[in-house]
Amino acid sequence: MLGCRLTAVRNQDVEDDVAEVIGMTEVLLAVGTRKGLFIGRRRGGAWEFDESPYFNAQAVYSVAIDTREATPRLLAGGDSAHWGPSVFHSDDLGRSWTEPAQPAVKFPQDTGASLERVWQLHPAAAEPGVVYAGTEPAALYRSEDRGESFELVRPLWEHPTRSKWVPGGGGEGLHTVLTDERDPRAVTVAVSTAGVFRTLDGGASWSPANSGVSAVFLPDPNPEFGQCVHKVARDGADPDRLYLQNHWGVYRSDDGGGHWTDIGEGLPSTFGFTVVAHPRRGDTAYVFPINADSDRVPADRRCRVYRTADAGKSWEPLSAGLPQGDHYGTVLRDAMCHDGADPAGVYFGNRNGEVYASADDGDSWRQLASHLPDVLCVRAAVVG
Repeated sequence: MLGCRLTAVRNQDVEDDVAEVIGMTEVLLAVGTRKGLFIGRRRGGAWEFDESPYFNAQAVYSVAIDTREATPRLLAGGDSAHWGPSVFHSDDLGRSWTEPAQPAVKFPQDTGASLERVWQLHPAAAEPGVVYAGTEPAALYRSEDRGESFELVRPLWEHPTRSKWVPGGGGEGLHTVLTDERDPRAVTVAVSTAGVFRTLDGGASWSPANSGVSAVFLPDPNPEFGQCVHKVARDGADPDRLYLQNHWGVYRSDDGGGHWTDIGEGLPSTFGFTVVAHPRRGDTAYVFPINADSDRVPADRRCRVYRTADAGKSWEPLSAGLPQGDHYGTVLRDAMCHDGADPAGVYFGNRNGEVYASADDGDSWRQLASHLPDVLCVRAAVVG
């Protein structure tokens, strides 16, 4: 009995410690780089970063901050050159991490494939406990235990178009997963370079959703699939409205991906990797234009985020507080995000190892970190 009582006390101590960490942290910022995961915390308006990176020397391509339960869970897709890729989780805001005894994500033997990396980790909008993972080779996995184990979604893996999917410059990755809070059966994914696919029946069947998206690099510039989609985001007010950053082209869909309209006019370049929608304000989205596919630096060599507040009818540059001279920091597809607040905290990191933050919807910026390794992904959430 004494041993049981001591265990209970110790468990309560751990829970108290976790509660204290969560209670003190207002916003959590996770920055995945080629050499580890860096975690920043905003407390009382001031930012501080943990002293050392987690997963030292591992490339961290994907992070999720799952705030659906009272105790947030962090998920990280690490990629060790020695041990290979894995998915880790933390229930104390990154202070400690757990790796499952068996690989969380693994290709079944009959597929003949092996996991290169986990590109995306996405807590489902309408299903508590469900987390999706997107991988390279391009595949979708589903977890029902908050990301501790995953199962391959075979109908997408076995899609009849799959034999014609071609890797993009960064590999054949399923890099975007969007779920619909109105309907857990509706899931939209994006693959480089197969395009957008969606299911309305919980993954039993999948259809290409690329009408209107141009593929200027193909003999047929308007194929059913094969577009090099870089990122897709869902509008904060209208769940049927999506924004898409393509390999040349910025688009909007008003019917959940059924058809896309070009909204790139007014941008200095329509090439880029990332697109983020404001978490609460409709018609508002952000992109970071890149000069060209053959010149992958910020458009006009200026560090500027562009924002639309009218669903792409017009765009405005946001640069207050950002570097004003020539700049060469490219922002990758998952290296810009919001924190879910309103006004929204907006964050981005670049390949120069710099991280910038805005607490006012992007109107003004400040640098939070510099001289980090190459930034691959950025995720933030209000947790306090």
